[in-house]
Amino acid sequence: MAEFIPVQPFELVIFGGTGDLSRRKLLPALYHRFLDDQIPKDCEIIATARSELTREEFVKMAKEACKAATAADTWSEKSWNGFAAMLDYEPLDISAKAKDWKQLATKVKTDKTTIYYLATSPALYVDICKALDKAGMVCDTCRIVLEKPIGRDLASATEINDGVCAVFAEDQIYRIDHYLGKETVQNLMVLRFSNALFEPLWSRSHIDHIQITVAEDLGLEGRVGYYDRSGALRDMVQNHILQLLCLIAMEPPGSMEADDIRTEKIKVLRALRPLDETTAKKNSVRGQYVRGLYKGEAVPGYLEELGGASETETFVAIKAEIDNWRWADIPFYLRTGKRMSRRNSEIVIQFKPVAHSIFGTSIGEPNKLVIKLQPDEAVRLYLHIKEPGPGGLRIKSLPLNLSYAENFVARYPDAYERLLMEVARGNLSLFMRRDEVESAWRWVDGIIDAWKHIDATPDEYTAGSDGPLGAAIMLDRDGRSWRKPTTDAKS
Repeated sequence: MAEFIPVQPFELVIFGGTGDLSRRKLLPALYHRFLDDQIPKDCEIIATARSELTREEFVKMAKEACKAATAADTWSEKSWNGFAAMLDYEPLDISAKAKDWKQLATKVKTDKTTIYYLATSPALYVDICKALDKAGMVCDTCRIVLEKPIGRDLASATEINDGVCAVFAEDQIYRIDHYLGKETVQNLMVLRFSNALFEPLWSRSHIDHIQITVAEDLGLEGRVGYYDRSGALRDMVQNHILQLLCLIAMEPPGSMEADDIRTEKIKVLRALRPLDETTAKKNSVRGQYVRGLYKGEAVPGYLEELGGASETETFVAIKAEIDNWRWADIPFYLRTGKRMSRRNSEIVIQFKPVAHSIFGTSIGEPNKLVIKLQPDEAVRLYLHIKEPGPGGLRIKSLPLNLSYAENFVARYPDAYERLLMEVARGNLSLFMRRDEVESAWRWVDGIIDAWKHIDATPDEYTAGSDGPLGAAIMLDRDGRSWRKPTTDAKS
């Protein structure tokens, strides 16, 4: 078992400290880690934003956010007061003059690990880094956290990386993707590389295809401006889904060191077969939801929520292929969308059928491994068994079920809780390296360019459905179909 590495005292500066990400995720995550004694009491957390708040007003706002995200039976005023003692606030307009940054600099002592968390628009990343450097707030023990998206294409991602790397060394930069902090995503490497059962089967010799689905049942939910500039491909595929694909497809790393893991992930991204104008027509589908029903209630279409015309996709499905020895000719079907029939994120490893079935057609579909990421985190391996009773041999596919809710009664951390602590520990293995980000954009840019040339306008799909018909047809041409989980937790 790996040695537990305690967190050393740190100071954390949150840019965008009054924003949605800070209130919903960062402050509650820090508070929960404090409750579990993982944050030393001499840490400092400084929020900064344009809002002209006093420290007392910010602490009140933070308390409301943390209390809303904490179970009633675990909340206590004593614990909150201990956490609140760490909090401070400094108003700052990022575009302000250098003298205004010096006020923040007086609070950032850099005599311990200093973490700058940029919970702002990516367009501000380079400006913030330059201002930190000019104010004398950059040192060898500083770390900087960048939220996704890193740019909106390869050119802008390269520009951001160039600007940030001009101030901070690569091993000081933590490019965060919260999917990498999820329990079941963390478990992918353990599942693959510590179980002798799977690794001999984990290749084109035994696997028929792999599906990765990240489906959301919500619409825009207040992200109108951002989402219409991005779309499903940029918002979900370029980061979350490609990260999952890398963990599924990568070769065993030499160790658990950050660069060993990240180098194997980059090899996968570089081996992804590009989609050109010809293959994009056949192997990709764009969709946009229209008015429909969700849980018996009418919900508006994308254009109604947006309040104007747009060809931004809210759904995308892609048949991806990896040109290497392990995965040659094995399709990876990637799918994500908004206003789908249910919230469901999962990875399906569909194994090939047995070479010869002595049971004829009664054996049903081949074995599969289903890794559920949300909402019910679980790992289920579907095996064939004989159904009990007389009247002939009846075969049924049932799962060996590792449900997190059923097997682990203790609360486990939110993704941001884990990732924030890994930044404090200096563990880069859960964060993206520069060439990883840029390799992902290079592949995605090829798809965007192909769509422009073939005029791939989005197909309509009804809100509350499983996406446009074209996504089902894409798999049907290959003699396959998307897995359809039921609402049953054991699906």
